[in-house]
Amino acid sequence: MAGWVEKRGTNKWRLNVPGGTGPDGRRKVYRRTIEATSEREAKKQLDIFSAEVQKGQYVEPSKLTFAEFSQQWLESKKDLAPKTRHRYKRMLESRILPAMGHMKLESIKPFHIMQFYENLQESGIREDGKEGTLSPTTILHHHRLLVTIFNAAVKWQILLTNPAARVEAPKVPRKPAACYDENDIAALLEALDSEELKHRVLVYIALFTGLRRGEIMGLEWQDVDFDNSLLHVRRSSQYLPGQGSITKEPKNETSKRVISIPSFVMALIKQYKTQQSQERLKLGDLWQGSDRLFTTWDGKPGHPEWPSQWFSKFIKKHKLPHLPFHGLRHTAATMLINQNIPLKNISGRLGHANPATTGAIYSHYLQSADKAISDKLENAYQHIMQKDTKKRQV
Repeated sequence: MAGWVEKRGTNKWRLNVPGGTGPDGRRKVYRRTIEATSEREAKKQLDIFSAEVQKGQYVEPSKLTFAEFSQQWLESKKDLAPKTRHRYKRMLESRILPAMGHMKLESIKPFHIMQFYENLQESGIREDGKEGTLSPTTILHHHRLLVTIFNAAVKWQILLTNPAARVEAPKVPRKPAACYDENDIAALLEALDSEELKHRVLVYIALFTGLRRGEIMGLEWQDVDFDNSLLHVRRSSQYLPGQGSITKEPKNETSKRVISIPSFVMALIKQYKTQQSQERLKLGDLWQGSDRLFTTWDGKPGHPEWPSQWFSKFIKKHKLPHLPFHGLRHTAATMLINQNIPLKNISGRLGHANPATTGAIYSHYLQSADKAISDKLENAYQHIMQKDTKKRQV
């Protein structure tokens, strides 16, 4: 099936594919506007488009349902992280598509999306069987996904405007990140003394480096620079239902980083490496050959969710305040804030995309640290004034 391309602007092309004749006897032409950096690239897209028309897979925009478009959009996002793709599919399949998947894409208005958000706030909609409604954060995630999908429809010139962007985003009250204070940390470290070395190393790395759980479970011995007390963060380990454990690159480019390790943490890691090497020798051929720091008894990479499962049991056993394993990362950040470390350095250590992200997450603790500085200035002022008063008296 022949076709042709037309240049419509900078990096914009219109694909044209003839499709026989319409009821009026005129030649029917299917069209699609795309972005391409060259005519050659546009012609490659033309071949794909032509094949869709020939196989009867092409759906005219006026007939396109939200379900059909969202599927096309998801397939186009080749660079999505596996965990993000799984989360998007789950949101679409569990709630969004049952609500509006049957609707024509161009017929969806802001009113329909507002109704959808109202329905999400009704009781009985939770998938975990618990009573109550979805959290504002969960509803906000649905809103952001809808905005992204409809943005693509506007970008691809299927829609003129984004109906989701005209709906006010659900408000989420910001809560301070869950973390331990100094007394809790002291109790935690004391309780760790009775635990096996593997568990102590796990918590010390999380608490004194701020690494994410997936980054910790992705660590290999080649990532540990014993001579310079450094950790290289090069990969992340995650679990996806239906796929099992996967290894991928860290969350973003800034997550690929090298961070320094306190000497007391490095000393524990050295002890742990010696212990693991002895275990490998004992198992011989039974060892599976993994180079990971945290493995199963026979050397296979440890399950990505193991730290959370173990830590939950650990804090209950020792009657410590409730804290998710991710809370150790937050605790690491607040310890740095309380030491007046510059926000840019904290952001780099945590692997955030930019300091603004760090500031937003830890705004409550930054305000507390700033108040402590103000109190110190107050003390300094009082001390100076006392000296000045004594001089005047003399």
